[in-house]
Order: sequence, then structure tokens, then C-alpha cells
Amino acid sequence: MSLASAPTALPIRAKKGSLRWAISDVLTIARRDILALVRIPSSLVFALLQPVMFVLLFRYVFGGAIPIPGVQYVNYLIPGILVQTTIFGAVGTAIGLAEDLQRGLIERFRALPMARMAVLGGRTVSDLARNVIVLMIITVVGIGVGFRPHGSIVAYVQACLLALLFAYCLSWGFAFVGLAAPNSETAQAMTFPLIFPITFASSIFVPITKMPSWLQGFATYQPVSETTKAVRGLMSGTPHGDATWISLAWALGAILVLAPLAISKYRKAA
Repeated sequence: MSLASAPTALPIRAKKGSLRWAISDVLTIARRDILALVRIPSSLVFALLQPVMFVLLFRYVFGGAIPIPGVQYVNYLIPGILVQTTIFGAVGTAIGLAEDLQRGLIERFRALPMARMAVLGGRTVSDLARNVIVLMIITVVGIGVGFRPHGSIVAYVQACLLALLFAYCLSWGFAFVGLAAPNSETAQAMTFPLIFPITFASSIFVPITKMPSWLQGFATYQPVSETTKAVRGLMSGTPHGDATWISLAWALGAILVLAPLAISKYRKAA
């Protein structure tokens, strides 16, 4: 290549469309993370164990002590478990990024000619794919223990997509946590106080009316309860008010706030 042609070769990638290249970079990183999941299936097994244990525990141990007027408890429980499962699955974003940072991979990725958001985007997309797999398996487990959704198939798919979208938006916050943590163990410990209040102080396991009065206000209007209400309403074919739109608003607000924070933290990561 002559010296005269060198200057025109440098910006060739930008000329071909930065958006297309950014998407390609995101998919490349996502493929790398998904291949790691396939080659180390134990991580997927452990991701499944916790929600399956919650299903069995609340279905056969606690379920008889939690009466829900007009609804079988298993039909009340499983939609909530699906929401909880996707949120817990999004925590994998924090753990995976903390591991990459600890091993020095983040520094290597930053040195490569790729889109700045590729590492974070790829990680969140791969965790979203894992959530899809887990969601399908937990649905089968739920049906096996007596869950019978009364809504349409389209409504069931809509409910799953809503849960996945909400968890995906939260995963950008977990990405920030993973980049701020010195190692994966610390990242996991840092996420627990964040997800514990919004998952257990919600309508996932019990009706909010059965909670102490001082807790009901928070539990009623917090985002996980709204998402659970929407998912449960879609799956059961019952009215759920504006819960779907409220959940979408929470998800949009979360990603608008959390994604820039995570990207900024990634740029400063060592």
C-alpha cells in the first residue's frame, strides 16, 4: 500500500457505518460469553437450581400456609418466580464483568478497535439469552408442579418479554456494580442488598395486603411489584390496570439512567 493511499484507509470502518460495526462488535462479545456458558454448563445448572428450589419450597412447603382468595397459589406463585428468576439472572452481568476485570480482559478489550459499548452490550445480551433459556425451563417446571396459565399464548409470550425487558434494563445497573467491584465475589455480595428489598418486599410470593402496613406502601408501588402484577395478569388473563405501562416506564427510566453510568464506569475501568 502506498503512502498516498494510507490516509484514506484509516477511516474505512467509519465510512461503512459505525452503527453496523457497533452491532457486530456487540454480537461478537455476546457470542464469546454464550460459548463460555456452553463450554461450562455448570454455570447454567447453578442458575437453574435457585429458582427451581424456590418453586418447590413455596409450592409444597409454604404454599399451604398462604391462601389466595379465588386463585390457586401455584398460579399466583409461578409468574412471580419468573420475574424473580430474570432479575437474579441479570445479576450475572455484574459477576461476569467483575471476573473479566479481575483477569485483565477489560483492559485488553479497551485496547481493541471496537465500539466502546460492545463489551457491556455483549455481556448484557448474553445474559439476556441465558435468561430466555432459564425462563423456558422454569415454565416447564411450573407446569410440572401444577401451574396452569389461563391467558392466551400471545399474552403469555408478552408477559415473558416484559419480564425479560425489565431484567435487561436492570442488568445495566448490575454492569456498573461489576465494574466497581474488585472481584466477582465482592460483586455478588454487592448485588444482594440491592435486589433483596425489591424482590422479597414485593408481590412475588405473597399478596401485599398480608404485609405490615408500614411496608405496604413501598411494596405496592415499587417496580418489581408492578412488573409482577403485569406478568401475573397477562398469564392469568385477568385485569391488571396500568401495570404493564408502569413496568415499561420503570424499565425505560432504569436504562436511561443506568446505561450511561455503566458506560462511564467502563471508560474509567483499569
